[in-house]
Amino acid sequence: MLRYLLGRLWQSLILLVLVSMIGFAVLNLAPGGPLSQYALTPGMTQETLDRIAEQMGLNRPLPIQYLDWLWHLLQGDWGRSYRDSQPVLGIITGHLFATLLLMGSSTVLSIAVGTWVGIKGATKRYSIFDYSATVGAMVALSIPTFWFGLVAIYVFSLELKWLPAGNMYTIGNGSISDYAIHLIMPTVVLALVNVAVWSRYMRTATLDVINQDFVRTAKAKGLSERRVLMKHVIGNALLPMITLAGLQLPTILGGALVTETVFTWPGMGRLFLDSLGYNDYPVVMGLLMFSAILVLFGSLIADLLVAFVDPRIRLS
Repeated sequence: MLRYLLGRLWQSLILLVLVSMIGFAVLNLAPGGPLSQYALTPGMTQETLDRIAEQMGLNRPLPIQYLDWLWHLLQGDWGRSYRDSQPVLGIITGHLFATLLLMGSSTVLSIAVGTWVGIKGATKRYSIFDYSATVGAMVALSIPTFWFGLVAIYVFSLELKWLPAGNMYTIGNGSISDYAIHLIMPTVVLALVNVAVWSRYMRTATLDVINQDFVRTAKAKGLSERRVLMKHVIGNALLPMITLAGLQLPTILGGALVTETVFTWPGMGRLFLDSLGYNDYPVVMGLLMFSAILVLFGSLIADLLVAFVDPRIRLS
């Protein structure tokens, strides 16, 4: 186990370095560059821009800039925002709770609904429910997240006036119920695609387990369908779903970016788009590294959970 963890840690470090190199190069070589916002200031001269670039170290070769940024990152200094000179790590952690709340609620919802739909579709194969679930999954996978979010706002906020159109809470109100009401629409929108993915994978995994010899043996012993399903089928079918949960993190983060923008949710996704619009490269790089760390950590936890749940799997 220790050897496996050290190997995964080494692989993760290499991946993080590659991600940081590519992200840093793409951002700094993009049209306009990090000084584009300063260039739009009325009365800004080239001489002043050159002086700002020298003060910020942006006149040095790109590899030197990257190594300097990486050295400070390893020391815990993620840089400062170009917008307000606030520490990047502090800005990210200030938006982290909102994103984790949205991701957590949508993940729980998608896993619960997707698992139930997948199991029911597998046990009632070729039924009306199974066909309906399949068609519904295809439709959900085809609908853009932003479109579904806008439709939800129009129907449930503007027409029916059941739910707020956006934001995380009502100004002047910070109750749990107020947070919950604001959380409903973003959670459902973000979970829509993930429910479709989970239901399809769960149906396939359940069908695969149902056709195994040990399930036939359990049925031959006279066990009821419910007991066979609960004791032998679901537990084994859920094993690949644990790995899927870890691999779904990039999808959830990408969906959160769109969902947070549509619902003006103050999370990391909206911060990322705002920072891109302002060319706030230190914040964008910080968010890129933070997201990469979350994805790698989620994948590692998923592998460890699979090995813990199924003793037949050995990590080496």
